[in-house]
Amino acid sequence: MKSALFTGAAVTLGLLMASVGSAQASSIHQPTTQARQHGITLAGGGYMGWTNTKTSSTAATPAVLAPAATVEGIDVASYQGNVDWAGQWNAGKRFAYTKATEGNYYTNPYFAQQYNGSYNVGMIRGAYHFATPNDSSGANQATYFLAHGGGWSKDGKTLPGALDIEYNPYGATCYGLSAASMVSWIRDFANTYKATTGRDVPIYTNLDWWSRCTGNSSAFNSTNPLWVAKYASSPGTLPGGWPFHTIWQYSSTPIDQDRFNGDYSRLQALANG
Repeated sequence: MKSALFTGAAVTLGLLMASVGSAQASSIHQPTTQARQHGITLAGGGYMGWTNTKTSSTAATPAVLAPAATVEGIDVASYQGNVDWAGQWNAGKRFAYTKATEGNYYTNPYFAQQYNGSYNVGMIRGAYHFATPNDSSGANQATYFLAHGGGWSKDGKTLPGALDIEYNPYGATCYGLSAASMVSWIRDFANTYKATTGRDVPIYTNLDWWSRCTGNSSAFNSTNPLWVAKYASSPGTLPGGWPFHTIWQYSSTPIDQDRFNGDYSRLQALANG
């Protein structure tokens, strides 16, 4: 995900620790600098969990497997290039999300290999969109996403497209939007996606960003599945009053690691709608 430019002394260390951990608290104040440290130098470079990866040896500690029924998966973007899908399958991964688009200006050049490759090896797969709410409307970006790999089909192997909404690696943390405007933007995206596919888009976010930028809105917690980012031994406090998470991104080592909150039959049910 992205790092953000926080201004003023009002941002407390405790709030920073709630989302990214104390090991990163000193670097999170410089989003543009941190984005470059993560290899994000051009528009289109945002990816899930980017604030937690690659700059610190303590950034990601793999979590212990939970005793409840879960399914392991990964998420990928252009940074992973051509993925060894057979290797990921043999490592126990059964689902994958691939970055398809960002804003209304970028498509992942490795999308076909990643999206189709995961499907061909037997995984349940989905696409995600990296939101840049300052660039265009939610409806515009949802339409762009749908036109470039973000669609859904009821084939039992395709998950609904996901909205990655988080820290802005290119500027102001909340993209210059008020909390009310951000909620409206997300609703615009979600409604446009559902009008075309019939599916409620899963929302990927984290407690800190969601609290800052939506006022910890509860507007989506009864409709849109939560994909929570928390690099720790448990998902912790969930944002927005969601009663449970659907997917948990818990590590970036050696690739972004995700865990579906349920058994394989429930993952299939999410794919089938």
